Amino acid sequence: MPRRHLRMTGAADDAPLRAALRALRTELDVPEEFPADVLAEAAQAAASPRLPADDATDLPLFTVDPPTSVDLDQAMHLVRRKSGGFRVSYAIADVAAYVTPGGPLDAEAHRRVTTLYFPDEKVPLHPTSLSEGAASLLPGQTCPAVLWTIDLAADGSAERTDVRRALVRSRAKLDYEGVQRAVDDGTAEEPVALLREIGELREQREVDRGGISLDVPEQEIVERDGTYELAFRAPLPADGWNAQISLLTGMAAAELMIASGTGVLRTLPTAPDGAVARLRRTAKALDIDWPHHVSYARLVRSLDARRPHHAAFLQECTTLLRGAGYTAFAGGEVPELTTHAAVAAPYAHCTAPLRRLVDRYASELCLAACADVPPPQWVLAALDELPKEMADGTRRGNTVERECVDLVEAALLKGRVGEIFDAVVVDVKEREPAVGTVQLAEPAVVARIEGGSSRLPLGERLRVRLAQADPGTAKVQFAPA
Repeated sequence: MPRRHLRMTGAADDAPLRAALRALRTELDVPEEFPADVLAEAAQAAASPRLPADDATDLPLFTVDPPTSVDLDQAMHLVRRKSGGFRVSYAIADVAAYVTPGGPLDAEAHRRVTTLYFPDEKVPLHPTSLSEGAASLLPGQTCPAVLWTIDLAADGSAERTDVRRALVRSRAKLDYEGVQRAVDDGTAEEPVALLREIGELREQREVDRGGISLDVPEQEIVERDGTYELAFRAPLPADGWNAQISLLTGMAAAELMIASGTGVLRTLPTAPDGAVARLRRTAKALDIDWPHHVSYARLVRSLDARRPHHAAFLQECTTLLRGAGYTAFAGGEVPELTTHAAVAAPYAHCTAPLRRLVDRYASELCLAACADVPPPQWVLAALDELPKEMADGTRRGNTVERECVDLVEAALLKGRVGEIFDAVVVDVKEREPAVGTVQLAEPAVVARIEGGSSRLPLGERLRVRLAQADPGTAKVQFAPA
C-alpha cells in the first residue's frame, strides 16, 4: 500500500533518531557533501550566471510555498485580460543559466537526480548557494528565469502559450495558510484572489476531461516540545489552486514537446479494468454509493477525507496511480503513450528544476519548441538515459520517505508495546483478509496489522494493540485488540 504524502516540517534534538537517520543515509548510499570542484563551480556560477536579454522585472510575481521553504522554483502573476479570460505568467528558475553541460555541477546533478527530504536535514540536488540562493526566486532578488505566458479563456481552458528566458524579480513570498486566509476573508489583492478563481476553473476542466486529484491528508513529521511527532495535515483548497497552475504549465509543456517531435513526458497508463473493478468492490464494502453512470473521477471528488470510510477509499485509490514513469522521444517519433492517466492529458515535469533533474531538460525542450529551433545538443545527448535516471532517483526518494516515516513511527511508539489504540482499517489484503493496514488518529501513525483470526473490517473503527515498535528495524506492527 502506498504511503501517504509526507512533508518534513521540523527536526528535534533526538540523538538516537538522528543516529538512525544517519545510518539510513549510509545504507541507501545517499550523497551528502558536495565535492570541492562542484562547490567551486556553483560559487562561480552564482556570481556570474548567463543572463537573458529580456527584462521582465516589472512583472509583480509572487510565490506560494510552505513557510520554511527557500528553494523556490516557481513564481506567478495572474491578471484578467481586457479581451476576456486570464493571463498566467509563471516564472520557473532557470537552472541552465548556472550549470555548464558536462561540467562537475552537471555530473553531480545526474548522480543525485532529486532533492531528498529527511526529518533532520535536506539533501539538495544542487549546492545551496544556487538552490537556496542565487537561482531561487526569493523575494527582491533579480535572477534569470524561464518565463511562461499562458492565456486562458473565460472558462479556464488554455488558448495560447509562450515560453522565453527573462530576468524576473519576485515581490512576495506567500504560504498556503496565508493565501487561504486572505482569500476567505476577502483581503487578498486581485493577483492572489485570482488564484482561487483560476484554480477552481482549472479544477472544473480537470473534471471535464476525467482527471483525478486525490485529497489524501499528508503525514507530517513535526517538531514539538523538543521531540518529533507525527500529524496529519489535510490539504487546503489553496494547495489545490496552486497545484493547478503547475499542472497547467506541465500540460502546456507536453503539448509543445509533442508538436515539436522531441521531448520527455511524465506518463501513466490507464489502470486495467481489474483494478477499477477491485475499487468498486472496495466501495461496496465501505458502503460508498458508486452508481454505474458516475465516473471514477467524479466519485473521488465527492468524497470527504475527514470521514473514515471515505479516507480509507481514497487511500485505496492511490493503487491506480502506480506505474508512472518518464518517456523520452526525439526526431518526430512520438510514442504511443503520451498521457498521464491521473491528469487525463499529456503532461511533463517542468516546474521544479531546483529539486528535480528532468525539469531543466524539459525547459530547454520547450524553449526550443516555442522558438522553432532545434534543442541544444547537450539536451538531445541526455534524452536516452533520462527516463532511467529519473526512475532510479524517484525510487530512492520513495524509499527515503517510507523509511523515514517508519523510523519516526517506531521511535515515537517505542516503550508503548502492549498499549491499546483507536484506529481505522484503511487497507485489507485480498488474499489474506486478516492482514492489512490501520491508521491511528493520535498519534498519526499508519502501520501493518496482523495476528487476528477474522477478516479485517475495511473502513471501520477498530481497537488495536501495539505488538511491535523497534526503531532499530523501523518496524511498527499492530494486532487486533
